[in-house]
Amino acid sequence: MAKKKRNEDAQFNSEISIEQRETEGLSLGTIVRRRFLAHRAAIASLIALAVITLLAFTSVGIVIGGNGSLITDPNTGRLAVDGFRVPGWWTYNWYENYDILNPGGTPTMTLWPFSPGEHPFGQDTLGKDIFARVMRGTQQSLTVIFLVGLISTVLGVVIGSVAGFFRGWLDSLLMRFTDTIIIIPTLVLGAVLGRTFGGNAWSLGILLGLIAWTGLARLVRAEFLALREREFVDAARVAGASNFRIIFRHILPNSIGVIVVNATLLMSAAILIETSLSFLGFGITSPDISLGQIISEYNEAFKTRPWLFWYPGLFIVVIALAINFVGDGLRDAFDPRQRRLPRTDGAIQDLKRLIGKRRAGK
Repeated sequence: MAKKKRNEDAQFNSEISIEQRETEGLSLGTIVRRRFLAHRAAIASLIALAVITLLAFTSVGIVIGGNGSLITDPNTGRLAVDGFRVPGWWTYNWYENYDILNPGGTPTMTLWPFSPGEHPFGQDTLGKDIFARVMRGTQQSLTVIFLVGLISTVLGVVIGSVAGFFRGWLDSLLMRFTDTIIIIPTLVLGAVLGRTFGGNAWSLGILLGLIAWTGLARLVRAEFLALREREFVDAARVAGASNFRIIFRHILPNSIGVIVVNATLLMSAAILIETSLSFLGFGITSPDISLGQIISEYNEAFKTRPWLFWYPGLFIVVIALAINFVGDGLRDAFDPRQRRLPRTDGAIQDLKRLIGKRRAGK
């Protein structure tokens, strides 16, 4: 028994040494990148998210400046969007009415043989192209997502790091303010602020970012409370480093895993909140559109023209799932407990060999 125990310990130590040799001399960034690239679901989701973003922003073009309202172009007499518009490769706009091609505005796309047709996602009763509307709605939803992710991450990191590092009365003040924001439902607070100050993607994204940082701030505070007692922080103090340098040069890089992972989770929740607010009429409002507003606009036609719901709903689900899978991949990459040891024959093969040895001994 003692010999068998020693053999098992030797095998375990050899496996650990192999893992250590594989990462020896590599920086943290290289190790994280290798682990993330090994996560197939995260890579596939990242590619899908990049394709959706590229498709949305290149198909119908983008509008820079202006208030997003519809005006009449004095040169052509057609409707146009206020602001400087960079045109895309798609023929139709999201705000104009066109002749209805198929009866009832059914989609012209066929899967076999594949052909997108003139209106692949169909048309509504006024002849508006649903593909153009979905692409514009995806643009607005992605804009809200990235704004929420950026603003809430910055606020959460700053407030959590200051509270966790300095502690005392400043920690109590910041955490009580955080608790006050947390107890108010995000959807209710977002609806009030969205109706008062919102109406477009930029204002809605900024408002949601200003109220979505609370969870990240508490997580960053917990990380700082643990890391501020480590030896490298004491060494930095002895070397004469300022508090600002200790926070942002020594402690914050060691908390980057928690920050990145939770930032992606905030972004996945942001599209659901934006969709809910726009569906209820408190988010992005006409004349601009979002994915939630498209569903709200056509909610009475669910039984007669279901394709008006299929495509905006599909894009909402795919974007939310893709961001969640990317977050899972980042979590596995940054978490040292996710380290994978070299593959062995497996537990079943080990059990079979053990049974075979016992039978041979008999």
